[in-house]
Amino acid sequence: MFKIEPVQPYSKDYNICISQAQEDQLRNARPELTHYPESIDQYDVIYLGYPNYWGTMPMQVFTFLEHFDFNGKTICPFCTHEGSGMGRSEADIKKLCPGADVRKGLAIQGSLAAQAENELKKWAGKEN
Repeated sequence: MFKIEPVQPYSKDYNICISQAQEDQLRNARPELTHYPESIDQYDVIYLGYPNYWGTMPMQVFTFLEHFDFNGKTICPFCTHEGSGMGRSEADIKKLCPGADVRKGLAIQGSLAAQAENELKKWAGKEN
């Protein structure tokens, strides 16, 4: 497991956080990350989780995806959201990782995430 962390994290206050995420998106920012895995070569299937902010992934996820070659990898995206589902994130992943097999994602409403374990396990079982 690897946590994608920007050098400048978003605020823990939800309203400030989504405002920061929107600003990054409008600037098409690529926030610097604190670190990267040495390699992803040993992984065939990658489960990519993120919150859906403003219809797609946070821009630090774009930074991460652009850093590696996902050619031949399977990417299984999942996200939390508050009404927009997967948004355009699956299409964005396909654009960023053209050689990857991007599977249909799982969108979990953020306010229900604590009760989503069974749904997540069922989805993950289909993806393997």
